[in-house]
Amino acid sequence: MLGLKLLTDPRWANVAESNLEEILTDHAWCEQKAASNAISLITQNCEYEDLVHELTAIAIEEMQHFQMVIDIIKERGYTLGRERKDDYVGRLMKFSKKDGSRNQAFIDRLLFAAMIEARSCERFRVLSKNLQDEKLAKFYHDLMVSEANHYTTFLNFARKYTEGVDVDKRWQEWLTFEGELIQSYGTKEQIHG
Repeated sequence: MLGLKLLTDPRWANVAESNLEEILTDHAWCEQKAASNAISLITQNCEYEDLVHELTAIAIEEMQHFQMVIDIIKERGYTLGRERKDDYVGRLMKFSKKDGSRNQAFIDRLLFAAMIEARSCERFRVLSKNLQDEKLAKFYHDLMVSEANHYTTFLNFARKYTEGVDVDKRWQEWLTFEGELIQSYGTKEQIHG
């Protein structure tokens, strides 16, 4: 469904489970950044009423996820660490086209968001199927469903609001780039690491 070129090795879940405090901290900040991204898209594209409505709901949901992860951190006696730099997201951002029209930049920003949601969904699936901690596995299964919905929302808006951009062709370029990029990741206690 997601079209990802390379799936995460299930053994990555063992890396994540070896340091739950770290993966949960990283995850919390990923949720906060996802909410910020949705808000930024709203701010820059407020003329699209349906986008404003849908992305407001996503921003709220992402902040609810942030709170849920913080609650898990607290329940387990962990501490929310400082925000982590997400090298994966930084490299995706560099792939975004910024030198074309306003619409091209907008479409690429939507595809950037869809890409992150797709990979997050895939990683949550790996955690849901491979964590020994049943409660945490269930939590990640529920989030996987949510991330899949976000992925399709961003991709559908890109298709709806494109002006002269072949969205399906550009999405394939994103998938190819991400498939090469993700080969460098999957060894750290990070959602995208």
